[in-house]
Amino acid sequence: MNTVIRRTALGVAAAATLTLAACSSGTTSTPASTTAASTTAASTTAGSTTSAPSAGQTSATATASGAATAMGSQDAVHNDADVMFAQQMIFHHEGAIAMADLAPTRAGSQQVKDLAVKIKAEQNPEIEQMNGWLQDWFAATDMNGTAMSSAGQMSSAMDTNLDGMPGMGQESEMSSSAGAAAASMPGMMSDTQMTELTAATGTEFDTLFLQLMIVHHQGAVEMADTELADGSNPAALALAQSIKTSQTQEIADMQQLLANL
Repeated sequence: MNTVIRRTALGVAAAATLTLAACSSGTTSTPASTTAASTTAASTTAGSTTSAPSAGQTSATATASGAATAMGSQDAVHNDADVMFAQQMIFHHEGAIAMADLAPTRAGSQQVKDLAVKIKAEQNPEIEQMNGWLQDWFAATDMNGTAMSSAGQMSSAMDTNLDGMPGMGQESEMSSSAGAAAASMPGMMSDTQMTELTAATGTEFDTLFLQLMIVHHQGAVEMADTELADGSNPAALALAQSIKTSQTQEIADMQQLLANL
């Protein structure tokens, strides 16, 4: 009887031991499996998160670089007509600014004074812009490769027929290559005309200023038309169109002012 009881007790104890071992084994393996899976998923997610922006950044950088290269290439495109347009229009604008500089102390009409201020405000930035192009194109910043500071230093040898505007007459005294170059541009005034304008005041100044500036603007429009026909640089073509539009309107305004003097 004791033997049977002892064997039964041993069997129960063994079963309990096996059950505890099984539970202990299951509890240990499940977290390990879960941890491994979580680690793998996190690793995969981290890898994906890291690589995606890198690829995006590379694409964006390449796109920006390509756009900048295209922009630079476009700006660099120019031909001889573009260079000539910039060189001559700088010279031409300086003539208009030299005339406008006389208006504050000589003009009798406030409208003429206001017009002179407007002309300077428009043309000074254009001169700076065109000088920048010529430097970028490794071209002389004027027609002779030397600096010209004002129209008062020009020897243009051009004489305007004021009674028959917009006709322009040539004189024979060509004293320099600058004079010869200026003579090839429409609308330029002579040193004699500049002297006359400097000596005039009041209504006399207003009349002469408007007459000379109308012809000068007509010359600029003609030069702009040449650039539009022969040029290739997008920025130069855009400026030529802007000059044509603005100065055509100013011609009409000055003709009206002249009629009202």
